Amino acid sequence: MTDPFRQMFQQMLAQGQEMARAFNPALEHFDMRAFEKMFPTMPADMLEMWFGKTFNRDGLDARTRLLVTVAAMTVQGAMAEPQLRLTIRHAIEAGATPREIAEVIYQMGMFAGLPAMQKALEIAQGVFTETEGSQPS
Repeated sequence: MTDPFRQMFQQMLAQGQEMARAFNPALEHFDMRAFEKMFPTMPADMLEMWFGKTFNRDGLDARTRLLVTVAAMTVQGAMAEPQLRLTIRHAIEAGATPREIAEVIYQMGMFAGLPAMQKALEIAQGVFTETEGSQPS
């Protein structure tokens, strides 16, 4: 990263923090990872209601919508790390297999690039390891 880019990036971060402080002072130190711990996943029926039937009753089911969301977040790269972890857990809850999730992430390597794909696979592997013990046999 070049020095001018680093300075611009730091300025953008500072502006984002200033905006959060202006909108709501409590958001200044908001950490998505803490929020993620409160709601590790939603029940399958809730996922289906919100993601499967709310948008289009005859369209995609929750599992498919969540796999599409995993694809989109993979393309976003490290910007969506906490959200990607949460979406992968939701996709598993909605019936997606670790293999299907990995295949979606592999496919996005063509569009997002190898670093984004690798990061998403690392995140997914962490989620698979976390959920391994909680999956019914």
